[in-house]
Amino acid sequence: MRLKDEQIDRLAERILTDLTESSLVILKKERAKVCSCIKDVMRTDMASEEQLERDAEQLLEKTLRAMGGGEEIDRHKMLKMIKVKLAKERKIVL
Repeated sequence: MRLKDEQIDRLAERILTDLTESSLVILKKERAKVCSCIKDVMRTDMASEEQLERDAEQLLEKTLRAMGGGEEIDRHKMLKMIKVKLAKERKIVL
């Protein structure tokens, strides 16, 4: 799922607020710096997921071509299976 920058900003701020208010973390750096790191991690993770999606699509197309079209195959189900397998190989949590 693609999030807009404003959504990432609000989500990162909310995560940090919830963690600090519940005393689960104590900030050792300034709040803006920590929030920026959270945003960077979120963007990196989303980019990895988007790349995984593209790779899964390409692998699906390649597999279907090799099978001669694969009209009888449920594309959605096969795409999901490929994504799960690639995610496991790359140690990505979906």
